[in-house]
Amino acid sequence: MNVRNPQPLPLVHSRRARAGPLSPIESLAAAWHETLRLLFRPFHARRWIELSVVCLFLGGGTSTAAFHWGLSILPIDVPLSEMVLNLRTVISQHLSLIILAIVLGLGLALALLYVRCVLRFVLVEAVIKQEVEPGTSWKSVHALGRAYFFWLVGILGIVLVAASGGVMLSFRYLGPAPSSDHPSWLASLVLVIILIVVVLIGLSITVAITLTDDLVVPLIYAERGSFPAAWRKVWGVARHDPATFLFYVALRFTVSVGIGVVVLFLLFPVLMSLSSAAIVIAALVNLSLHVVGLAWNWNPLTMVLGVTAILLLIGLLFAILSLVGMPGQVYMQNYGVRFIASRYRALEALSPVAAGRRR
Repeated sequence: MNVRNPQPLPLVHSRRARAGPLSPIESLAAAWHETLRLLFRPFHARRWIELSVVCLFLGGGTSTAAFHWGLSILPIDVPLSEMVLNLRTVISQHLSLIILAIVLGLGLALALLYVRCVLRFVLVEAVIKQEVEPGTSWKSVHALGRAYFFWLVGILGIVLVAASGGVMLSFRYLGPAPSSDHPSWLASLVLVIILIVVVLIGLSITVAITLTDDLVVPLIYAERGSFPAAWRKVWGVARHDPATFLFYVALRFTVSVGIGVVVLFLLFPVLMSLSSAAIVIAALVNLSLHVVGLAWNWNPLTMVLGVTAILLLIGLLFAILSLVGMPGQVYMQNYGVRFIASRYRALEALSPVAAGRRR
């Protein structure tokens, strides 16, 4: 008997054994039971912390809207905006600093993207095996994550080059003084078309990355195959039963929005309290300085103290966001894994439940 991984409710698995692949709604139920088992049966604080750190690099463990709203609610924008403005003025006067800022920004973005790609496989392994071992998982899946990184950079690079070429080709119609050979309405039409194309490209990239994370990455993890081969299998599922696949995509984004709303609801009192506490602490510090006959002036020492306080506040915000939103992200990853695993035995066989049935 497998004591370490207790069996989930048998309804989902027994029904799938009789009826074949899980429907999108059945996948939601299966993901719910498997997420509860991973997070609460039994509950381990270390497991929650490790999953929260993983989800932090995957987007904070919550939707983008909730993440940016959480950042904007804190009272840190006034001094930070002044510092950024002064830094921008200094950089604009030195070309070498501009180049250095671009290189450092690009390097940081690529480094974070690489970490995200590897940690996506780490999360998939945790969901499939019902075990959380980030260090061990990183060593075992970093090659897959590296392949994902190069694939993602290549796709984004191709899209960026194509979009830039389209904008450059149509730039002649967007100038302040269009050529007399073309009517004035043509410039407006081209601008509208470009905006629509940009929106569609952004939406397509979002959907493609989401489906890659949800469906393609688990297949690659199970079969150690390539991204084109895994995408062909996902496309085969979509072509074989397009109605079910479209329903899965629609339900997936609907549930994701619902989770984002719940996270916002849970975070609102916490972040408001954090914001109020930051304001009160800043006021007390300023009042204490006045009591002893001092005044707060911006100098190198106070700027270091201010930046340190802001970084600590942002770090605490990140920790709260990832901790509160982590269960939702684990659930959404579980949803994709359960949906695609019921259609491919190589992935289904990796779960502890399947291993227990074989024994």
